[in-house]
Order: sequence, then C-alpha cells, then structure tokens
Amino acid sequence: MNLKKIREEIDSIDIQLVNLLCRRMNCSINVAEVKCKESLPVLNSQREQQILEKVQKMGGNFGNYLYPIYQAIMESSRDLQSDVLESENAVIKEIEAARKDISNYTPPANVLCQGVEGAFSHEAAKCFYPNSNIDFCSSFADVFKAVDSGTAVVGVVPVENSSAGSVSDVYDLILKYRHYIIGAVNMKIEQNLLGLKGAKLADIKTVYSQPHALAQCDEFIKKNQLIAEKYINTAAAAQMVSKKGDIACAAIGSKQAAKLYGLEIIEPSIQTNQNNITRFIAVSKRLIIQNESDKISLAFTLPHEKGSLSNTLTRFTRHGFNLTKIESRPTGEPFEYQFYLDFTGDTSDLNTIRLLASLFDEMPQFTFLGNYKEMKI
Repeated sequence: MNLKKIREEIDSIDIQLVNLLCRRMNCSINVAEVKCKESLPVLNSQREQQILEKVQKMGGNFGNYLYPIYQAIMESSRDLQSDVLESENAVIKEIEAARKDISNYTPPANVLCQGVEGAFSHEAAKCFYPNSNIDFCSSFADVFKAVDSGTAVVGVVPVENSSAGSVSDVYDLILKYRHYIIGAVNMKIEQNLLGLKGAKLADIKTVYSQPHALAQCDEFIKKNQLIAEKYINTAAAAQMVSKKGDIACAAIGSKQAAKLYGLEIIEPSIQTNQNNITRFIAVSKRLIIQNESDKISLAFTLPHEKGSLSNTLTRFTRHGFNLTKIESRPTGEPFEYQFYLDFTGDTSDLNTIRLLASLFDEMPQFTFLGNYKEMKI
C-alpha cells in the first residue's frame, strides 16, 4: 500500500472518529445536566482512572499511546461539562461582578509598602499610584496583615528578581492570605554602594542591605572582600549607615536613598547583572479587573494522582496560554505542596474563562488571585 492509500484510509477513519467523539461529547452534556441536578462535582477521578486503565489494556501494544489520547478526551469532556455548568461556577460569578464594578473604582488614597522612604518598593508604589500617599511598615508580613485588617487598602511588595530569584517569604504570604493581585510592574534596579561623605571604597569593610540586594551584588562584594550584613530593607540600611556615622560601613541601595539620607555614591551600578529586574505586585482584598489586563495569577493544590502536575500544565499549552511563573510552597503537611501560577491571559476571553471554570471545578483547592495589567519601566 502506497502513502496516498494509507492517507485515504486515515481520512476515512478520522471521519468515523469525529462522529463518534461528537456522540461522546453529547453524552458529556447529558452527564453535566445530571450532575447539576444531583449537585455532583465535574471531576470523578476514580471513574476516569478506570477508563484509562481499561483503554490501556484494550489497546494492547498501542495501550501506552492511547492512554494520553484518552486523557485529553476526558479533559475536553470536563471542559464541556464546566461550560454547561458555567452559570453555577463561583469563580465566573466573581470575575463577572468585578468587571461590572470597574466603573466605580477609584485609586486608593493611601498605599502601604515595606521599608522606609527611598526603598525600591516605594518607587514601585509611586509607579502604581503616583497621586496616592505612600505609607511604610517594617516587614512584608505587616503589609499583608494591614491589607487583611482593612487598615491598608493596597499593599506593594516585591515577588521576584531576575538575579536573586523569588522572594519566598512573599509567596508564602500570598498563599496564606490569598489577597487579590491588582497590578504588577517590572522595574529595572540599579544597586549602588552608598557611604558617608568622603568615604572611599578602600575604607569600606562592612556593607548592609536587604538579602536579595546583597545577592544581586554578590560578585562585587566578594571581589572587594566586604562583609555582607543582612538588613530589613535597602533604604533602611542607608538610613542606618547615615545615623551610625562609621566610615567603614556602607549600604547597598538606590540613588534616591543616598540623596534622602545624606550619603554619597561610592560605586554606582554594582549589581552583577546589568539587566537587573525586580517584579513588584499590588495586593488588595477587593478584586479589581481593569480593561486590557494581560496577566492572570492562580493558587491551587493538586489531587494526589500520578502526573497531576504535568497534566495540569499541559492544559495551559493546549489552550494556547503562556505560563510565565510557577512556584511551589509546602503546605505544612509532609510532602504536600500548594502552587502559585502566572500566565498571560484576559478574563474577557471566553477560552480563558472556560479554563478557569474547569480548574475551579476540579482542583481540591483553587483560588483566582487576579487578572491585571503588568507594566514595564
């Protein structure tokens, strides 16, 4: 049999397969209607596993190849069932309500960030809300606590740096409080060695800064044999060095911090990576989805099943979404994890809504953390 004949046979089989799959999807609609009446969940893991094992066995030598095909079929079936049940889906109602409410939104009068005036978080907060008052607190936890209690409407925190990686403490707080992310900014960070007036590099013995800032300047610190001491914040370190008055002490921080606290820039731009970017987010207890939002964040746990993480991530690819971040954090139970995930998307898109509805129905725990605009400066 030549290639043309083989392809003709494949085309004939595909016609039969599509007709049978359409019949199967119609059955899925009927299943969704029954589940709605009986208040049953969309996902029945035990039933799906039984089908997969049966298909694998029936497929003989092709069983391992048919297994992922049927995984995709059942995933599509669940998506269809979620579409049928969409009006009952809590996350969809939440998103729709936020989109309708956007006309009533006004920027907050006060914004809270960690540190003191001149910190990079302060600069990020001004990018988000140039006309708001910026207040400060001593820790990332205090930012989330204030937003949670209502004493602050919006908090601004760093989540990731291109050189030093994730700010793990902040991801833990995101997953603990589940506040909404209502904005993000990727800000280029220039770290400078700041000292007392008249100080030279040769005078400096100890340098103070926030741990991620020290990590960003690790090569400079090692090259100059400096003692690195952690401090709560870059600007707070500059403030402390200014008050301390010891010529052998310096801080790593911004030009703005040097100006504010009467320090001189001994060495400019000392970060290892000259394209040094930190991502900051704005968090709120109120879900705010503005027009032209392009990033979505989720938090979820996965069922204890073989390949559950791989299958979940594959779904984003099948739907045409670009994953930009996944972070796993321990739940406190042995070898159990919860996940934070970012992907490009807009909840005004029906395909996006359908995926979110499906995940909400199927995950043991699922939190929609926001759909927001990500800026770059």
